[in-house]
Amino acid sequence: MENSKRGVKFYSNIYFKIIAQDIKSKLSYRADFFLSMLGMILINVSGAVGFWLIFQRFPEINGWTYHEMIFLYGFCLVSATPAQCLFDNNWVLRYAVYSGDFIKYCFRPINVFFYYISETFDLKGIWQFLFGLIAVIYAWNKLQIPLDAVNVLLFIIQSLSASLFAVAILNASAASCFWIENSFFILSLSSKLRDFAKYPVSIFSKPLRIILTFVVPIAFLAYYPCQSLLRPDAIPVLTWLTPVFGALFFVLSYKFWMTGAKRFNGTGS
Repeated sequence: MENSKRGVKFYSNIYFKIIAQDIKSKLSYRADFFLSMLGMILINVSGAVGFWLIFQRFPEINGWTYHEMIFLYGFCLVSATPAQCLFDNNWVLRYAVYSGDFIKYCFRPINVFFYYISETFDLKGIWQFLFGLIAVIYAWNKLQIPLDAVNVLLFIIQSLSASLFAVAILNASAASCFWIENSFFILSLSSKLRDFAKYPVSIFSKPLRIILTFVVPIAFLAYYPCQSLLRPDAIPVLTWLTPVFGALFFVLSYKFWMTGAKRFNGTGS
């Protein structure tokens, strides 16, 4: 137990030191920093406006109302924040692998995954989180969901569970570069599929529902976790299993990432 505590403290100290340097580096280019922040805000606002335009013509979509959709949208942004802020370096993993620069991460006496991932903290994700949280609070109020300790706890647990799915999908997609030379299409495809998370999976065809639930589990980024709050009278089994599946999927994605890192030989494998 003592070794475990020292280990956590050791990695925590290293992590905050690395992140502090990364943030200082980003803030030194203030114009780029503020433009990227503005871009993130505009992207999130445009998504909300898109929902508003759709519901100007349709009162509901397959039984889902405007405010329920806004809740899903906000929840999706909140749950995706850890992947955006903490694991964003996965997006350039393929460059490090193909160029051979990844070899430098293999010689330090610390966990390779931790070392690589901790190099980058994407500040834009903070604005994504705030916008998503505002959307959730707005929809929560309009839907008159009881604001009690149980529901708040459910929201926290389910959003953290959904975050594990978001991180796992990113980990697994990025790590494909250890085996596939032109792996960007996998990363790009998973990113495009993530857009479906902002919609209730029940509005799609059965084959697509199966894909988004069991193949690329995008439905666990918002739809299933939110059922415990939006549809408390008919909560599906997969909603209660979200925390378990999220933890399992995250562990599997980590092992997949580490397996690829171990087979890396420095030649851009």
